[in-house]
Amino acid sequence: MEQDVHNKLSATADKYGLDIEGGQVRRSSSRFCFGVEHGDYNGMELFGVGTDRFIWLAFKPNSLGRVRIFSENFPEDGIVDFALGEAVEPAELRDSWARFPHGVELILRREGYELGTGFDAVLYGNIPGGGMSRSASLALNLILTFFEVNGTVVEDGMRIVDLAQMVETDYIGSPCGKLDQIMIYFAKAGMGTYYNPNKGTIDHIPFGGDPDDFRIVSLDTGTKRPGLEKSTYKIRRDECDHMKALLNEKFGYASLAEVSTPEKFTTATAHIQAVAPASVGRLKYLYEAQARFADTLEAWRSGDIEKVGQNFRADGIGLRDDYVISGPELETMCEIARSVPGVLGERMLGGGDKGASGALIWAGAFDDLKSTVESTYPLCHPAFSNEFAIHSCRTVDGITSAPLLAHPGKQ
Repeated sequence: MEQDVHNKLSATADKYGLDIEGGQVRRSSSRFCFGVEHGDYNGMELFGVGTDRFIWLAFKPNSLGRVRIFSENFPEDGIVDFALGEAVEPAELRDSWARFPHGVELILRREGYELGTGFDAVLYGNIPGGGMSRSASLALNLILTFFEVNGTVVEDGMRIVDLAQMVETDYIGSPCGKLDQIMIYFAKAGMGTYYNPNKGTIDHIPFGGDPDDFRIVSLDTGTKRPGLEKSTYKIRRDECDHMKALLNEKFGYASLAEVSTPEKFTTATAHIQAVAPASVGRLKYLYEAQARFADTLEAWRSGDIEKVGQNFRADGIGLRDDYVISGPELETMCEIARSVPGVLGERMLGGGDKGASGALIWAGAFDDLKSTVESTYPLCHPAFSNEFAIHSCRTVDGITSAPLLAHPGKQ
């Protein structure tokens, strides 16, 4: 597959007059979170893996002082071309993906990094349009590319994560947390990534059983979310920030993660019920998901993938019923998956509304799951009958870089 992608990138560069021959290809992954989904902006621990849906960015420095980049996924936008130091404000780019290279350049300059060398680049991605962190993957890839062509070395991985978050929050206008960036940047093949926000630490935890026994599956509904800034995610985030302020004033809690015992949950729920009753369900989901987190982590360490799947399913029900952030196509995929023997757990992924659901299954159940989805989903959502997809994913390194492979037929 890598050769095919490299060939595609090279052919596109030739077609549009971009010089990437002899350059590098940076590959950034998607991610699959086992918990706590939506916990990152509420001060909670995180655990997940990098998965093999990718963005590939082939690039080579140029002497033009310009960024020239073409996306295979958005050919209608043509070549995004701008001089270093002349990135524009997001309003001028409307809904174009060009907001990301412009945003990365502007944020890096704002943060004091010197950018004197531009580059030619072509990118291609196969990450679903919501749920597996396409935007975080793109932002990380571009940041690392700007740094590489300019000889900038940043040893602190969390600084890279922070910069990628800034691109989305400060430039794109998407109120994201750090879950996606952490799970992609620090991902290692065969390992789960555990982030402790109180300590600011990253630990890589191997699965305690045979990883060949199970599969992580992406259930891409074919729908595309326009962006977190235009989604239910923003509403939920605002509700959580409001609850945090209310509970800080009443009990001194610095984050919703501090609602961590039955007693605290009871008193916090009573207060929220009195002053912001519509948000009670959000607190319920977060409390229960956080309570399951240690169990999930221990199950992964010990190789109990059935327990990981059970908790994944329970989180999904909470996201659907209490956090109320799923969508009809996402839940159709979950309902179909639940009907298939060998599926251990399933739920919507990521920011919600649209995009992909995910499932954890016994390895031998994949063919049955795939055929059931293919025969059932189009009947439920005919508008997406040619758009949906199901992928069995591997755990992978989040960020890799390699020389651009020469096209076999090119002299």
